[in-house]
Amino acid sequence: MSKRVVLTVSGVIAADIRQQIESGKRPRADYLELANSFNAELLDYAAARTIAGRVGTVLEKLAGPNVVLAYACWKIRKSCQAIVTDGEQVGLPLAAFLKFTPGTRPCHLMIVHVLSEPKKTAFLDWLGVQSAIDRFIAYSRWQQRFIMERWKLNKDRVLWTPFMVDQEFFSPDRVTSSRAARLQICAVGLERRDYETLLRAVADIDVQVVIAAASPWAKHAEGVATSNIPNNVIVRKFTQYELRQLYADSCFLVMPLENVKFQAGVTAILEGMAMGKAVICSRVPGQTDVVVDGENGRYVPPGDPAILRTEIRRLLSDLEEADRLGANGRKLIECEMNLDLYSQRLAGYLSDAVHADKRH
Repeated sequence: MSKRVVLTVSGVIAADIRQQIESGKRPRADYLELANSFNAELLDYAAARTIAGRVGTVLEKLAGPNVVLAYACWKIRKSCQAIVTDGEQVGLPLAAFLKFTPGTRPCHLMIVHVLSEPKKTAFLDWLGVQSAIDRFIAYSRWQQRFIMERWKLNKDRVLWTPFMVDQEFFSPDRVTSSRAARLQICAVGLERRDYETLLRAVADIDVQVVIAAASPWAKHAEGVATSNIPNNVIVRKFTQYELRQLYADSCFLVMPLENVKFQAGVTAILEGMAMGKAVICSRVPGQTDVVVDGENGRYVPPGDPAILRTEIRRLLSDLEEADRLGANGRKLIECEMNLDLYSQRLAGYLSDAVHADKRH
């Protein structure tokens, strides 16, 4: 009997998720598509707690559910051919468990969001757990370069993949646009957003601005951290189903970012592009792998409301140009950055890693 492949899910998988997808209420889940591509078993918090038992209960109190998930992977390691961790929050503790356990171990692939933070670099520098990570899969080329240079790793161990969106759910063909008499633009998400700059930029523009300030991945409280919200700005939560309509009804998407070194905002950027919308994005080190200036969007310097205001006005005055940029964004999604290609790409990375492991 062949050994299994396990894919972690940092959360609890909803019991009715497949019904939600089939009914069109939400996009396809990336982990379900990856599990199909890998022929993998999914291991979420609930399953991990069952496997981890009493030790897991203690670990969760001390270090949180992601360490329990890593511990559960370690407990079942002997039955696994490969383990794919869905982020460093699980992958790093698992690598530590594997490194300091004698004997053979399964092939370990870790998806990377941001490893350049001081606590994470110190963990890798001091413990050397990178030796228990066979492949780093980064969404940001900046992160890819950082990992290779910091820990002197070959390019075949530090792979880059563009992030993705469910191009079938987020599609202009799935909704009817209902642009009102007053033009509308939108901004979406919370993680490392610079909404203060956006609010200052749009305060004197005759445009409706809708900020969807909620995110399942954000670590801080939902909302916009200011009481100075102009009269032309609406801030509220949206479901993914409602977000699709928001994109459809907007002329374009604005992505104001802090000076980050990872792919903050990438989900919303790809969703907007999939809906055929241009993107005005802050030019920061981590967010340079999706927007191509003049082709599918515009870049502006971070933290500069005057330049952002000028660019918003310019694109509002030339909606044909906005539509051209948006159409090119949709083509990028269809050709490179969609969920199906992402699943195929990661399945190939896993196959190559497992075969390389066998050769050694």
